[in-house]
Amino acid sequence: MPKVKRADGKNNKQESMEATLWQAADKLRKNMDAAEYKHIVLGLIFLKYISDAFEVLHSKLVIGKGEYEGADSEDPNEYTAEKVFFVPPVARWGPISNNAKKTEILLSNGKKVDIGGYVDEAMEAIERQNLSLKGVLPKVYARQNLDRASLGGLIDLVGTIALGTEQAQSKDVLGQVYEYFLGQFALAEGKKGGQFYTPRSVVRLLVEMLEPYEGRVFDPCCGSGGMFVQSEKFIAAHRDHYKKRSNGSSLNPADLISIYGQESNQTTWRLCKMNLAIRGIDSTNIKWNNEGSFLNDLHKDLKADFILANPPFNDSDWSGDQLKDDARWKYGIPPAGNANYAWIQHFIYHMSPNGMAGFVLAKGSLTSKTSGEGEIRKSIIEEGLLDCIVNLPIKLFRNTPIPACLWFLSRRKQGRLDKALFIDARNLGYLVNRRNLDFTEEDITKIADTYHRWRNKADAYRDIPGFCKSVTLDEIRGKDYMLTPGRYIGLPEDEEDFDFAGRFGNLKAELDEQMKEEARLNELIRQNLAKLEIKNGK
Repeated sequence: MPKVKRADGKNNKQESMEATLWQAADKLRKNMDAAEYKHIVLGLIFLKYISDAFEVLHSKLVIGKGEYEGADSEDPNEYTAEKVFFVPPVARWGPISNNAKKTEILLSNGKKVDIGGYVDEAMEAIERQNLSLKGVLPKVYARQNLDRASLGGLIDLVGTIALGTEQAQSKDVLGQVYEYFLGQFALAEGKKGGQFYTPRSVVRLLVEMLEPYEGRVFDPCCGSGGMFVQSEKFIAAHRDHYKKRSNGSSLNPADLISIYGQESNQTTWRLCKMNLAIRGIDSTNIKWNNEGSFLNDLHKDLKADFILANPPFNDSDWSGDQLKDDARWKYGIPPAGNANYAWIQHFIYHMSPNGMAGFVLAKGSLTSKTSGEGEIRKSIIEEGLLDCIVNLPIKLFRNTPIPACLWFLSRRKQGRLDKALFIDARNLGYLVNRRNLDFTEEDITKIADTYHRWRNKADAYRDIPGFCKSVTLDEIRGKDYMLTPGRYIGLPEDEEDFDFAGRFGNLKAELDEQMKEEARLNELIRQNLAKLEIKNGK
């Protein structure tokens, strides 16, 4: 049963800041659709960040001490050398903030605009000066459906956050705010939000299990770039690993990893490019086309060391009927009505000779036999590629009720080609609220450490009834290649600690709440019907 998480003062303080910002920004949204509004908000957050970072270096160049002696504070090359975006005068936060409440602003070219037009001009100016951002930034602020008073209020709100200062960068304030807002917009958009956002704890779990210390990381359906961001965080958190390798010599861990990605939704690709840019991650190899990875693979020759992905669940619109003879279908032609096994084979195709892949799929992929999927799964298992399956708890994904699981495939299975690990994590996690669940740090560590002990053949690994089991290929054959962890793991040996009273109480409280809501809605319907009857009577 999911736990109730204990409060963490530091984390709560950070989340409180993010939540306060979100609530204020959401009030200014008024009647604008969340799918549109996210580009308004995230674009301003990005603009504030690069302006703050620019001003930090600009001040040093103006002072001109030490290594900056004689430097020109308005020379874009000075900023390029420091990996800082050059921000033209029109796009600096000071002028934007000063003009936030004005109804008419005169640009240097003689053109008159309101604040919406001014921000669009700022975005254009940044793109002209920084080619890596060309076509990335939103130019949507002059739209008629964006209330100018609300936009001015939003600029004032974003202006209260220090985002690109050295202190803020060291704490990754912007990254946390940006990620929090992405999650909130994903929730607001419902099912469509899942196209660009994967819950942070799921991404963390994938990364912690794969351990991408060095090599090429690939996500062919990269959304807003969460897999890449978490991979970089993993590297930053394991600097001791690199110190041991370098024998004390200077070594930048970020130089040991390169990222590759593809996204079919252009607006999501833009979110990704901004998400990576604010963290200083090179996004040169993050590609976009509207055909997608199946019809137009923009990394055809890539053989990646680590593949991390959360593809669309059970996608029926993937153009499978046009790709029946594709070279990627080594293990069988995927059904045109479901892309799950097309994605699996796409990942395998891009795995290097020593590569690994970890990805999210609908739980049905573990047992489906529709249109040859069972035979494809059998062939992949017989090839010795299956490494681990993790059964995930429900309510973990905010945007879909479909049960999910994690697959791990590997080409570095020396000594365990005939074995696979099954983990049942359904009883882990804590309830964030009535509808959503998340993993704790302890949950992520427990799952990842179990996998590592098994993978590294450590003496500390033990099968735990109800949680994990190392299974032979013969056992999988005996169950007709079905991969649901519960078929192998069984039930815990000791169920005495099951809190029946607590569980019953929670369910009763949830039912009471739903019945109250039903009564409220019924009363609202009755009131509205009464109004209609009165009007008809007149």
